[in-house]
Amino acid sequence: MNRRPLNPVTAQDRTDFDRNGVVCLRQMFDQDWIERMNEAVNRVMDTSHPLARPREVTQAMGGKSGRYHINSFVWHWDNDFRAWALESPNAEIAATLMGADRVRMFYDQVFVKEPNTSEMTDWHHDLPFWPMRGNQILSIWVALTDVGPDNSSLEYIAGSHHWNKFYRAAIPDKDPRFKSELEECPNFSLLRSDPQYRFLSWTMKAGDCLVHHPLTVHGSEGNFSPTRRRAAISNRYFGPDAVWDPRPATMRVTGDPVLEAGHYPADDHVFPIAWDRATA
Repeated sequence: MNRRPLNPVTAQDRTDFDRNGVVCLRQMFDQDWIERMNEAVNRVMDTSHPLARPREVTQAMGGKSGRYHINSFVWHWDNDFRAWALESPNAEIAATLMGADRVRMFYDQVFVKEPNTSEMTDWHHDLPFWPMRGNQILSIWVALTDVGPDNSSLEYIAGSHHWNKFYRAAIPDKDPRFKSELEECPNFSLLRSDPQYRFLSWTMKAGDCLVHHPLTVHGSEGNFSPTRRRAAISNRYFGPDAVWDPRPATMRVTGDPVLEAGHYPADDHVFPIAWDRATA
């Protein structure tokens, strides 16, 4: 299994990331990683570990077919996910795109939409959901299966991380604990003909990844394929400008760190160093 990206992160990739708030990187993870993590996803989807944090969106929303499963902070209790977080190319990719000499692991999420899953991922951006602030935070969404428009490819609004917007957290199962007075994110699916918005989406192969800024607006439709699963893992990392910001209506972090608001969250147990240029 490769520790370094199979392909370089180029200067053009960095330019695209800075301008659009998202970039698609092709074939950064070898087949051994993809097979290992698909097996790990299958295992954790039905695990009753005390630290597991599953959200069964289809069940919560009364869906009649398919399954939309999310699980978070899996790396805290599963060895394969811990290796994926700390030993795979993920952290080096994050450091390169952020221009950081050191990055820490924030958290991970599993996203699985089985065939015939109608539940969409509402348009949103990530930062309002997190007890963190900063520009050097990003998500690496790795496709573990081939992904296209029929089985819920992600869509982004290019440049939306520059809007100076802070939309209300959008929770797929509509958990009322995350309601707030923030402005609701528009449903951009209804605004595709508006020329002021540039939509970005990619057909992906397993091993490709999307990397996005935490304020880049994105969403996805349901998985309307009768046969093709969509499975992905999103790992989040942060660099030196991140600060702890435990606002109301943000998620609880596994490990319950006690940190001073407005300061860099240097908790080596909850947020371990995942990549350091000096020792890489």
